[in-house]
Amino acid sequence: MIENHPLFPQRINVEFIEVLSETEIRMRVWERGAGETMACGTGASAAAVAVGLKGKTGRKVTVHLLGGDLFIEWAGDNHIYMTGPTARVFEGFFDY
Repeated sequence: MIENHPLFPQRINVEFIEVLSETEIRMRVWERGAGETMACGTGASAAAVAVGLKGKTGRKVTVHLLGGDLFIEWAGDNHIYMTGPTARVFEGFFDY
């Protein structure tokens, strides 16, 4: 598995991306130590910029993730703006 590949001794997070159109991408997230997760805002932001730099999309992209859609805008001032829903997916207690 790529997370544990010898090229990455510290292990890595991986985003799998499919460009759907100039305004949409689909993404799945694998986080080191956690496995597949429902979403990753920093990963979605990085993916949006990466495909934008490659000329595959514009600066405003909807990223479709298992946990819902995120709207990413890579603004002209090089700031990233992320908008999307929130949802409770877990509740628990820590005993320490």
